[in-house]
Amino acid sequence: MISTIWKPDLSAYPGPKYLALSRALREAIRSGELPQSAQLPTVRDLAWALGVTPGTVSRAYALATQEGLLAATVGRGTFVAARAPRLGPTQPLLLEREPDQLHGRIDLRAPRLPDVGQADAFRAALQDILPRIGEDWIDYPTQRGEVPLRAALCDWLGDRDLGPVSADDIALTAGGQNAISLILLCCLRGDRPVVLTEELAYPGFRHAARLARAEVIGVETDDQGMIPEALEAACRRHGAQVLCLTTEAQNPTTARMTPDRRARIAAIARHFDLQVIEDDCYTLSESEWPALRALAPERVWHVGSLSKTISAALRFGYVVCPAGMGETGRLTAQHAFFALPKAVSDLCLHLFQSGTAEAIRRRVGEDLASRIRIMVNHLGRFDLCWQPGLRFAFLNLPQGWRASTFTRMAEAEGVLLRSADEYALIHGRAPQAVRIALAGHIPEERFTQSMERLATLLSRPPYDPPAV
Repeated sequence: MISTIWKPDLSAYPGPKYLALSRALREAIRSGELPQSAQLPTVRDLAWALGVTPGTVSRAYALATQEGLLAATVGRGTFVAARAPRLGPTQPLLLEREPDQLHGRIDLRAPRLPDVGQADAFRAALQDILPRIGEDWIDYPTQRGEVPLRAALCDWLGDRDLGPVSADDIALTAGGQNAISLILLCCLRGDRPVVLTEELAYPGFRHAARLARAEVIGVETDDQGMIPEALEAACRRHGAQVLCLTTEAQNPTTARMTPDRRARIAAIARHFDLQVIEDDCYTLSESEWPALRALAPERVWHVGSLSKTISAALRFGYVVCPAGMGETGRLTAQHAFFALPKAVSDLCLHLFQSGTAEAIRRRVGEDLASRIRIMVNHLGRFDLCWQPGLRFAFLNLPQGWRASTFTRMAEAEGVLLRSADEYALIHGRAPQAVRIALAGHIPEERFTQSMERLATLLSRPPYDPPAV
């Protein structure tokens, strides 16, 4: 059944037309005016009927699809999928796939850590902790009990210029993604706040913003990251409250923002009163450049974790809060989950104080350096973007390749990659490129085989441009 006659009155809804249309869609589906399985008009037909642009209808359809109200089928159209938004995701994360589901393929989608003796180190640490286990392992954990761990973390962060930082400035979280969600809880206000991020960005930003009922707007980037002029234009147009970005190692492009650009971004954030989430979860090597937190300490929330350096299983993350906002961050964490589990906090404290964490980080870096050499030796003649100390690379494909085609053919060769469009916002633009994870859990011999296969594939595009 095609609901070609559905024509809502958008004047009944304030705000931008695409939001008005998304609300009209939501109400029509819930009321039964648009029954389940009903096919909606095409984007162009509904745009013509309502006197709006096709982009307006497309954005409204996309929002309703994200909520689970609509389902789009290539070649068939858009249909009503449910009368109420689904309560949670229905598809497992890629990392949830068991090894036997990979059918022998080499998975370079996620930058997993190598085994450099973490399990043995954790066993030894737990043996040392064992005599000190007491009644505080029985009751709810407290923020007060985390003070020594926050102090140890300050020492761990000594290779970063974050401005003046003390234990009072830090809130501990269950990983980097949890940290982002916690910050959005602290900062966002209103029914439909706006969050700005890079036009290609870590999908976790989008997921966290959607849970906070925020609209995400992409901002144009170049080889240094977010473009200041584009950020300023987005601020003037959208009235955003929060900016999410990476300065050291942009995911997925690997771009590193220069000190001058960092200063310009900080000035714009200050002028438009933006709260800034600075994601530093991926960087492994030391940085000699000041972080945004050092340039605008009154508004920057600096996020990090141990997932890319020590162990993702620990679920240990942290936020260096803006000056004077540490208690706010910790209170938000307390209302969400009290504090880190006592077993996790005591283990991490021992890893920091004993020097074990630093030793593991060093060995992880050595493994990474070896894999980078292998990758550059095989793919360096192509347009490959990478950084020392970064566990992924960004490959701009040669002319003749489309990202979707390349990832499909790479999979046929036994190598799984992520296309750049997986990092784009709904209807955002993405280059013909792929991200390559330097996955440490794969034996080096198999990793080398994957690089050989990709190099061979890159040299044989399905379309060869004519010689000039």
